[in-house]
Amino acid sequence: MRVAVTGTPGTGKTTTTERLDTDLDVAHLNDLVASEDLYGEVDEARDSKVVDVEAVREYFDGREDVLVESHLAHHLEDLDRVVVLRCHPDELDDRLRERGEPPEKAHENAESEALDVILSEAVRDHGAERVYEIDTTGRDPGAVAADVQAVLDGDREPSAGDVDFTDFL
Repeated sequence: MRVAVTGTPGTGKTTTTERLDTDLDVAHLNDLVASEDLYGEVDEARDSKVVDVEAVREYFDGREDVLVESHLAHHLEDLDRVVVLRCHPDELDDRLRERGEPPEKAHENAESEALDVILSEAVRDHGAERVYEIDTTGRDPGAVAADVQAVLDGDREPSAGDVDFTDFL
């Protein structure tokens, strides 16, 4: 099985995947980008590496029994399930600022979340029948992990479009 756990930065991807009980190989893409040189350039203004999506796809090509965690994980091909973690933009903005993100970057991510950017890309690329949307707003990470575990165990139906944060806009 090939699974992506994705979502806007700050939605709880790493926190959630660290709590899963799975035999899948859990890959934290942000760590691999640096250690495996899966980036093309460095954006000095944002102080971040620009991920080479094709290089990432090649890295995971043919690998089975893997769960990839990243805000870019939904760009992988041949995924069986795509879990999109969501968070209300106000809370997301607070989370990002608390971890030291500049206000502009935090607000940009909050707007992206309100516009369903990652969810839309996941549905477009993988079909609604493979996408599982989970709202993390105000929730305990263990409860979110239990929801993701239900997806992995086949105990949860696909869902996309259930969460609506357009009130933020």
